[in-house]
Amino acid sequence: MKKVRWGLLSTAQINRRLIPAIRATKRGVLAAVASRDEAQARQYAKQWEIPHAFGSYQAMLDSGEIDAVYISLPNHLHAEWSIRALEAGVHVLCEKPFAITLEEVDAMIAASQRTGKALAEAFMYRHHPQTKMVGEWLRNGKLGELVLVRSIFTFTLDEPENVRLVADWGGGALWDIGVYPVSLAQFVYGGAPQRVSAVQVTGPTGIDETFAGLMIYAPASEGGPERTAEFACSFRSPGGTHAEILGTKGWLEIGAPFNGMDDGRKHLFFNHPDGKVQPIYVPRQSLYVGEVQDMHAAILDGKPTYLTLDETRDHIRTVLALYQAAKEGRQVILP
Repeated sequence: MKKVRWGLLSTAQINRRLIPAIRATKRGVLAAVASRDEAQARQYAKQWEIPHAFGSYQAMLDSGEIDAVYISLPNHLHAEWSIRALEAGVHVLCEKPFAITLEEVDAMIAASQRTGKALAEAFMYRHHPQTKMVGEWLRNGKLGELVLVRSIFTFTLDEPENVRLVADWGGGALWDIGVYPVSLAQFVYGGAPQRVSAVQVTGPTGIDETFAGLMIYAPASEGGPERTAEFACSFRSPGGTHAEILGTKGWLEIGAPFNGMDDGRKHLFFNHPDGKVQPIYVPRQSLYVGEVQDMHAAILDGKPTYLTLDETRDHIRTVLALYQAAKEGRQVILP
């Protein structure tokens, strides 16, 4: 059976989550790693038992040793290196956020279409059984008419040199972790909001350390009420994620929706209108395996990626509108 040969474009810490996921699948193999420092690449390859090490990103893309690449660079470099990889004939799984401007997103999508290579945004939680079970509940109408999505994602960031704190590199709580609640709301409602409002608390480097947003979605049917989603994210509070989806027939509580490995923290509870709480069994699965398997299906079987590029484009234009709303102190209508 043919296997997808993966390359890691950078030695970022997040790779520690993807490496076991690649090795846990039957149709993928970790073949190479690249760094701008060849010595660092060789040391990293030895540490993680990776066959090939390259002292430049382009050298790995041109080597013929990989079929797909995982891009975990700082946010402002996602577009450039995704496009370079696609043009080198390599499929791309790009870490979220996909890019930090709509022009970059459109250029990445155009490169994928031009080269015929798979391109996907790495929102790992979307592939987990917990999230897919939420989708089944929504499709089956068990919550009735949807009313509100509410979610948080926080952790304490106290590393002054961390790239998440560099404004020009796409730093900020919204770009880093707020994109998850944004993504969840759009998964629940099936698209981007009509308009948004937001507030932010900025830190000494100019990035948003805390961000809260309100998103208004179109009615589910003509003449019906608008639907809403509210979220908060922060670098200033101990780690935690939580989400709730409220409907006219009850509400779902989602524990650890955006993080957590196979450690039992993920759970679902359905809260009935009469106050009864119904636990829903969530199968355990490594958080990152699903997105790797999805890329294998796209590359080897020609299937469309589960997370579409239209969804990804909506993620970015919504985030940009939220930042505009926070900066200008007004409600922003999405284009």
